Amino acid sequence: MLPNQMRYIDLPSFGGPEVMSFATGPLPVARAGEILVKVEAAGINRPDVQQRKGAYPPPKDASPILGLEIAGEVVAVGEGVAEFKVGDKVCALANGGAYAQYCAVPAGQALPWPKGYDAVKAAALCETFFTVWANLFQMAGLTEGESVLIHGGSSGIGTTAIQLAKAFGATVYTTVGSEEKRAACEKLGAKRAINYKTEDFAEVVKAETGSAGVDAVLDMIGADYLEKNLSVLAKDGCLSIIAFLGGNVAEKVNLTPIMVKRLTVTGSTMRPRTAEEKRAIRDDLKSQVWPLLEAGTVAPVIHSVLPFEQVSEAHRLMETSSHIGKIVLKL
Repeated sequence: MLPNQMRYIDLPSFGGPEVMSFATGPLPVARAGEILVKVEAAGINRPDVQQRKGAYPPPKDASPILGLEIAGEVVAVGEGVAEFKVGDKVCALANGGAYAQYCAVPAGQALPWPKGYDAVKAAALCETFFTVWANLFQMAGLTEGESVLIHGGSSGIGTTAIQLAKAFGATVYTTVGSEEKRAACEKLGAKRAINYKTEDFAEVVKAETGSAGVDAVLDMIGADYLEKNLSVLAKDGCLSIIAFLGGNVAEKVNLTPIMVKRLTVTGSTMRPRTAEEKRAIRDDLKSQVWPLLEAGTVAPVIHSVLPFEQVSEAHRLMETSSHIGKIVLKL
């Protein structure tokens, strides 16, 4: 028997981490094609911080509650759902609503926990793995024998991208902001982690590749890195932009390399994608990535696990960028 009410993190106004507060309200309902999950753990992600600040509004049909990834137990299934049943342990990419005791998610965005995983490890998967798979493999087309530059190597996205690129046979370069992060990324499989505070990443990549450049760049910086990103790409290379931590307006950028090297510049955000697009990413992950997780070839890097009550502290930690890997809330 499900309760009538649940606790969740409310966002009564935009601002710093302190604006979030606990509230009580009705459980979400599993609509057609959805499952209702009793949340055991939830991942913290950069878009959560942006939404809290008022810079990343949820889609019209999504829950206004913060949070984009969960792990827990299915407690109800909506009409037409055949792939999951009550009692199944799942992790899922939520359209919102993860910072709560219960969360309704489309069944096409849920996956079983990899064998041997608990709620915390499972909750650290979906947002980053969906994002990396879509942008680096589906859109940028990274394949075996190619090379890639991954910015922000110590982030949840970065640690995931390094491992997946390495697992699928690519040579990985990455940028980091400290020697501790450099060592961590090279341990994960990066051939060379470049400390952007003491080195010019473009010069290092060109030296490492004999001036050939890399086949793909996964970038979360945006404007500040655009010109250098174009300069380090090899012929027919692809720049995939997933965030704008360094601004979204680039001025006086030399675009000549795009034409001379036949470059592709692309980018995306996960949240506005259709349910069908997200299901296609989910299906790829289930067939191609979940076996790697179960074999231990790839694993989420978890920096810290905090209790639900310390959500503000979790956001503060995210904003320091001092973490290596994922920050997870445990309910």
